[in-house]
Amino acid sequence: MPRPIPATEHAALDAVDLRILSELTEDGQVTNSALAARVGIAESTCLARVRSLRERDIVRGIHADVDLATLGFPIQAVIKVRLGSHNRDHVATFHRALPAIPGVVRILHVGGEDDYLLQVAVASTQQLRDLVLEHINVHPIVRHTETQIVFEEMVGAGVL
Repeated sequence: MPRPIPATEHAALDAVDLRILSELTEDGQVTNSALAARVGIAESTCLARVRSLRERDIVRGIHADVDLATLGFPIQAVIKVRLGSHNRDHVATFHRALPAIPGVVRILHVGGEDDYLLQVAVASTQQLRDLVLEHINVHPIVRHTETQIVFEEMVGAGVL
């Protein structure tokens, strides 16, 4: 599990680091030489800075943006999960079970009225129903779920 980054490490990021992060966010497959040229630094400096960003868990990985519909999962939904108990052991047990649920793409443990938001992708509405009934509602700690179908997904401006 990635460690939290202390505020002092955030402060250690300079304009060059932020530019590198911005470029990597736009194109995670950019070569080191192209990245160095875009940022305006030497290739060896760029390589060292990217390595440092990875070692500090600021860059946690490079991921493909996959079109789930073309893979046979055209239905995406967000499932809001509200727990009936916040006993630490019960929550931990439920928390550990979530990543193994088939179709779960992203898990957000949140504060507020709901406790979790699960982004899921499935092949059919029947599969979505089964996912909720057989993998989420079966946990005794779950008090309420609400499923919202995703009509469209967009990417925001981000923070860089």
